[in-house]
Amino acid sequence: MWIRGFSSWIKGCTLLALISVISALEPEVGSTRVVFQTKYGDIEFGFFPTVAPKTVDHIFKLVRLGGYNTNHFFRVDKGFVAQVADVMGGRSAPMNDEQKREAEKTVVGEFSEVKHVRGILSMGRYDDPDSASSSFSILLGDAPHLDGKYAIFGKVTKGDETLTKLEQLPTRKEGIFVMVY
Repeated sequence: MWIRGFSSWIKGCTLLALISVISALEPEVGSTRVVFQTKYGDIEFGFFPTVAPKTVDHIFKLVRLGGYNTNHFFRVDKGFVAQVADVMGGRSAPMNDEQKREAEKTVVGEFSEVKHVRGILSMGRYDDPDSASSSFSILLGDAPHLDGKYAIFGKVTKGDETLTKLEQLPTRKEGIFVMVY
């Protein structure tokens, strides 16, 4: 009797642990989608508002204000990341005052247990963990060395074929960066 009860308790704990691991690896994607249009195809993003609410809110504001319009990928490192330029310096069009005010804000580092795997959206930042502003990377492969150090705020929901095209772009090495021509 005691063994059967203990066995059921162990199974229940194992199930809860498994559910926790799965939820840490696959957070719920919110209902809002954003589409980045590139000359290589569209990339649709879904967001993790329960994982990184402040980051998601900041990115949404920049998108709604048109902050990413005329921006570009400045770095494409095959199998690693495609990095979107910071909106303050990466746009070809001038910014209005409202865009500038939002773009100048930084976001507190919202680090999680979510893993850096292909398709994940991860905020760029400087050495200060709370210095993320608007540059972010789309993971092109697994990058476990970034786990817990960079805020993950969403994932690609459509457009993996566009990521593959981006990986084929000619690049040049500049210091530690692989820059797009």
